[in-house]
Amino acid sequence: MNTLQIIFENKLIVLFVIVGLGLLLGSITIKGIGLGSSGVLFTALLAGHLGLAVPAGIGSFGLALFVYCVGIGAGPRFFPALAREGGGLAKLSLLIVGIGALTAWGLGRFFELPTDLTAGLFAGALTSTPALAAASEGTKVSAEGVAIGYGIAYPFGVIGVVLFVQLLPKLLKGGNDSEEADQDDADGAEKEVQHLLVEVSNSNLVGLKIGDENLSRFGCQVSRVMKEGRLVPLSQDDEFAVGQNLMLVGRARDIKIATDFIGRKSEASYVMDTENERERLVVSAKSVGGKLLQEIGSLRNFGVVVTRIDRLGQTFVPTPNTRIEVNDVLTSVGQRDGLKRFGSHIGHRPQAFDQTDMISLTVGLSLGIFCGMIPLHLPGGEPMTLGLAGGPLFVSLVLGYFGRIGRVVGYVPRPTRMLLQELGLVLFLANAGIVGGASLGETVSTYGFVVFLTGALITLTPLIVAYIFARKALGLTRQQTLGGICGGMTSTPALGALTASSNSQQPIVSYATAYPVALIMMTVLAKLLIQVMGG
Repeated sequence: MNTLQIIFENKLIVLFVIVGLGLLLGSITIKGIGLGSSGVLFTALLAGHLGLAVPAGIGSFGLALFVYCVGIGAGPRFFPALAREGGGLAKLSLLIVGIGALTAWGLGRFFELPTDLTAGLFAGALTSTPALAAASEGTKVSAEGVAIGYGIAYPFGVIGVVLFVQLLPKLLKGGNDSEEADQDDADGAEKEVQHLLVEVSNSNLVGLKIGDENLSRFGCQVSRVMKEGRLVPLSQDDEFAVGQNLMLVGRARDIKIATDFIGRKSEASYVMDTENERERLVVSAKSVGGKLLQEIGSLRNFGVVVTRIDRLGQTFVPTPNTRIEVNDVLTSVGQRDGLKRFGSHIGHRPQAFDQTDMISLTVGLSLGIFCGMIPLHLPGGEPMTLGLAGGPLFVSLVLGYFGRIGRVVGYVPRPTRMLLQELGLVLFLANAGIVGGASLGETVSTYGFVVFLTGALITLTPLIVAYIFARKALGLTRQQTLGGICGGMTSTPALGALTASSNSQQPIVSYATAYPVALIMMTVLAKLLIQVMGG
């Protein structure tokens, strides 16, 4: 007992125990659904209820680091998504977050819930940790209720969106959308992008240029052609010929369909130079961001085929109408000189994968914290500040969008950024949970079932309104709508559930477009909600 007492009196040990147990809890999945990093909040709430403590200031440090990394990652896509023509998915994100905030405000007033608890319910119902961060730092009353509200609403926020995107297509199966007739279940292997050697036997294709034949309608790309026993990158002049062997890239089920159209699976052995004829290129040129792949003309102008795009942790096979975004990672196949010219055109920097400028990181964080301290005078109201959540977020968004301002670089390689973002998040959640845990029992006993009902309604109302708006007003397909809803609710588990029941890649692209806008707007509206409710 004495040893345990010594351990629990050491705040640093308590911090790491809370984080470790929380991540362990978050790693437990049921039907593919888990708490993820938010598991730390639940273990911290329990620790706070038991009277434990973590080092002072650790939450502020984690908050600044977390929101800065969020902004750096979202910046390149946030402003273009808002300004670009045809930003239907950006509008969908704005609607989802706006309806969620209005629902939280209305129910908070109706049930006479405290401002901090209402803001926490809003953040948890929309599964938005940045909103939790902004609300915790923005309330003048107490951050305790914010953490409690988040913890109460978060589980249904995750499960509710997953059930919505899974059940709705089944309920509407009688609809007229022809593109939705691909709802068969698939195992994990069928969802991965693969390649297959195919022999041409369809005589109707003979003489047609391979690059002009739109195989992307099957979700596939031809990356290479066999010549003299060796697979070489596709060129603009290559034509189909009976007996010809082609390398198809796509997901397993898509490849099966495309193979039936072209001919049959080839049994030929081959040699392929993946070392010199394939590269992963990072888009950084603003002149390229926002353009369609067919407008860039990678094959026509550079002799390069883009076979995969990695965006926000999701991988998909592009079509000619896929819009390229800054910070996309393009898996490109072509001759060495063509790859070099294409990389130069899209602004690829070879060091972009592994170079982190620590001076820029510290300068950016310092500027963000200072920016958050500047008072903003609003008409008819008291001066307000962006705070520790808003300041670093604003600065990092600007840096992320421009890429560089003077000598300050606004780019952090994705692996490094995700590590720092996760570290900041768990430190912030540990502190928030400790703060809220002390009054957890009292809050639940005081408001009872009302807080759970409020959280559920904040989750469900935006889902229903957004689906109707996207289908009727924006004219989006069902798959685009559901993917956009996953992005607007910042729900990666729901996207996983959606893509597991469909071979369409539309949900992934829609999610990646809507997600950054929702992420930022939740942060803004969380602080605004507190201001409106007088917190």
